[in-house]
Amino acid sequence: MATGLGLAATLYTTAALAVNDLPGGPAVNQLDLHPPVTRIAAEQQWLHYFMLVICMVIFVAVFGVMFYSIFKHRRSKGAKPANFHESTTVEIIWTVVPFFIVILMALPATKVVVAMKDTTNADLTIKATGYQWKWGYDYIKGEGEGIAFVSTLDTSHRLMSDSGKPEPTDDYLLKVDNPLVVPVDKKVRIITTANDVIHAFMVPAFGIKQDAIPGFVRDTWFRAEKTGDFYGQCAELCGKEHAYMPIHVKVLSQADYAVWVEGEKKKLAAKADDPAKVWELPDLVARGEKVYAANCAACHQASGKGAGAIKPIDGAAVVLDADKTKQIAILLNGQNNGAMPAWKHLSDTEIAAVITYTKNHWSNATGQIVQPADVLAARK
Repeated sequence: MATGLGLAATLYTTAALAVNDLPGGPAVNQLDLHPPVTRIAAEQQWLHYFMLVICMVIFVAVFGVMFYSIFKHRRSKGAKPANFHESTTVEIIWTVVPFFIVILMALPATKVVVAMKDTTNADLTIKATGYQWKWGYDYIKGEGEGIAFVSTLDTSHRLMSDSGKPEPTDDYLLKVDNPLVVPVDKKVRIITTANDVIHAFMVPAFGIKQDAIPGFVRDTWFRAEKTGDFYGQCAELCGKEHAYMPIHVKVLSQADYAVWVEGEKKKLAAKADDPAKVWELPDLVARGEKVYAANCAACHQASGKGAGAIKPIDGAAVVLDADKTKQIAILLNGQNNGAMPAWKHLSDTEIAAVITYTKNHWSNATGQIVQPADVLAARK
């Protein structure tokens, strides 16, 4: 029995050591705050320690006096209790001292809070939109204006989680297909909102956490002082797949960022499909397979069989229905109170392609085709 327990402990320790600290993300057995990468995060860390010291001093002083009084004036030594009340001196002391302690704590905290809220004069403005369960990024001002994409948990990590036996990996459930890319030493304003429920955009190394609320706009900012990869997560319980909404921010040098922007704009130009274009079935199916793998397979699985509460697509009545507008409406608007999210952020061609793919894959051999113009008409 003891041998078995020892072997199990050894195997557990070996597995734990197989995972290393993730630079820019959580560390193994991390207890403290993330190493700061922005001035705001450094100020927050300093405030954390400063407040901790003040609280510790108050704790030691108050309990020190209390225990000293209990010991010094105990009855067994014949101590006689003092009989006094309405001491003006005592009342002044216990009013003035806490007042100065509060001021001592409030001044530096107020300075940092005011700095955290100053989103003016940003070099780059990015809108972060929370979806169940992914992030959409739109570069709306500054270098890279016009770039937009969706960032989703890497499919391999979702499969590891579903298996219940994830492989040891440093960035488990933090790897995404499209990280948010920003330049170093530039003020980046993040505008947050949401498409369905309340989410929260949080990157601890930057010292930022801002709720993303449907129908409202909030903002925060950061200025990364070094290049690298930094990680965060949605910090607001937003549904059953809340754990699958990681945030990956890649900070590049200005030169590398300019190269990235140029590459992304070329990709956007290549993806700029004409919604009036009439596609052939094989071409739409091939395009739809890629869209499905990037956006749908995480829930509905590559087999189209679904899992648990996720309905299967293979053999689904709405997919086999000759009325293609029903499936278009589901992708545009979602259903079941958000269990199936809306996919309006996909282009008309992408939606048409993925619907055509599902109608002509697995056991679904309908031969039906949905054109981008059909999706465009349904949006109106």
